[in-house]
Amino acid sequence: MSRPIPPLNPLRAFEVAARHLSFTRAAEELFVTPSAVSHQIKTLEESLGIALFTRDAKALSLTAAGKAYLPGVQQAFKQLAHATHQLQTHGMPALKINIPPTFAVKWLIPRMDRFMKAHPEIDLKVSTSNHTVDFSREDFDLSVRYGRGHYPGLHSELCLPVEVFPVCSPALMRGEHPLRTPADLRHHTLLHDDSTYTDVSNPNWAMWLEHAGVTGIDATRGPSFWPSHLVINAAADGLGVALAKKNWVVKDLADGLLIRPFDISLPVEFSYFIVYPEERVEDRRIAAFVDWVRQEVAADQAAASANTAAMTALIA
Repeated sequence: MSRPIPPLNPLRAFEVAARHLSFTRAAEELFVTPSAVSHQIKTLEESLGIALFTRDAKALSLTAAGKAYLPGVQQAFKQLAHATHQLQTHGMPALKINIPPTFAVKWLIPRMDRFMKAHPEIDLKVSTSNHTVDFSREDFDLSVRYGRGHYPGLHSELCLPVEVFPVCSPALMRGEHPLRTPADLRHHTLLHDDSTYTDVSNPNWAMWLEHAGVTGIDATRGPSFWPSHLVINAAADGLGVALAKKNWVVKDLADGLLIRPFDISLPVEFSYFIVYPEERVEDRRIAAFVDWVRQEVAADQAAASANTAAMTALIA
């Protein structure tokens, strides 16, 4: 009969201890005590009938037998990890998501490569529309909705809060009527976002002008666009001043394609929420995507805080 393979726990303890040449560091990686690692190694050596480590008061080193054994053990664990990964991802269906058009163009796609690198086993199938997905009739795994976040029968998680402010090309800060105060908007074309959603109306120029305390400007004049990224592009091309959601113009502002002529934001009651059927909370594709979105939003918030701190330091 062939000799049985040693149990995995002692083999794993050997591989980690041999890699670190330290029972203490191996214990930290394995979340056990150094004495537990030492016991596992002793069990393995007794099972094999061969000493794998030389122990002295100052250092831990591999014996000749330990050095010869280590590459095979490491390769075996690599093959086991690969086989497990293949088993878990084999035949995994694509994650089908439905999101608003501008959410896709201005937020998801510019950073989607990071999700693909983090989760190569998950293919995204992205669809855009401005209607409310009916999960009982449509083949989607999750959706992003703009609203209050209360959707009976669906799990709902805040994705992006919203604030709206005017943006324009830097060129509009120069010329015969440079934008200095909100009242200067009377000399410039207002660009309108005609995007609509079933559960809320988007903020418009009339609302912003009232919030800014500006009167005497016809808030209805100017061309309209749908979806939202078109009005943002029109502003970047110098056609006029647009109202934009902060999340859609962060990169354009950083790149200098757009500027904020006034530091006045319109607070918005509604936000973007990730929603999916409650019975799919254990779907690890959804869990991976939602966790990635959380990480991206947290990174954006950290960057915004750092920029604010830097600007405050410059002013001081």
